[in-house]
Amino acid sequence: MNTQYQTNWIRAGLVALPVYGLLTAWSSLTPQPDAASDPEGWARFVSAPSYLVSHLVGSVGGTILAIFATFALGSYLASTRAGRLALPAMVVAALGHALLLVPATISTFATPALGQAYLSGSSEVMQVEFSGTMTFMFLIGLLLAFVGSLLLGVAMWRSHALPRGAAAVWLIGTIVFYPLGVVLGIATVNASLPTQVVGALLIAVSGAWIAWAAFGGRTARSSVPAPA
Repeated sequence: MNTQYQTNWIRAGLVALPVYGLLTAWSSLTPQPDAASDPEGWARFVSAPSYLVSHLVGSVGGTILAIFATFALGSYLASTRAGRLALPAMVVAALGHALLLVPATISTFATPALGQAYLSGSSEVMQVEFSGTMTFMFLIGLLLAFVGSLLLGVAMWRSHALPRGAAAVWLIGTIVFYPLGVVLGIATVNASLPTQVVGALLIAVSGAWIAWAAFGGRTARSSVPAPA
């Protein structure tokens, strides 16, 4: 296969990095009301068209872009001195994002239907509980995406192929987004926290920096061979 063709696809995937971060930040901007203490507020929130759009484009679309971008980043780093770490990190992160697609899709389409049913007078829908398997899948996906993203950040730092500043911002963004954002939000208010938005924006900044470097910006890639 033509090397330039592969390079173009990898660069396209790297451009998806900041887009994924921005979409994720946008989908996390407005925390949803607590369903237990404010069921009507929750029902109005999830049944609004803006909820469907933000989840379909931001959560689902952002996760799909994250998978594409993760493969591109791993492929970009594969021929560097950190290739042995980058490739398994790519697989772990992509698997985590793929698992997260399942609860994201269910939440996008099933939750608005429950909200509309409640507003129509069917208050018993608030007793509906999703399978514990979905919760388990979400937690495993979250863990894998976090660990894989951390390892990708370490691979970037070691590779000498991308600016270490971009790697540092990526690592900070990953920590702020996952444990200090998603996990802490679930454990405390059962909704997104501002740290989730900040973490996603840091990932977007790092992604833009990575894409800029890959397109010929100031980077230490001069001694690194192009993808084979």
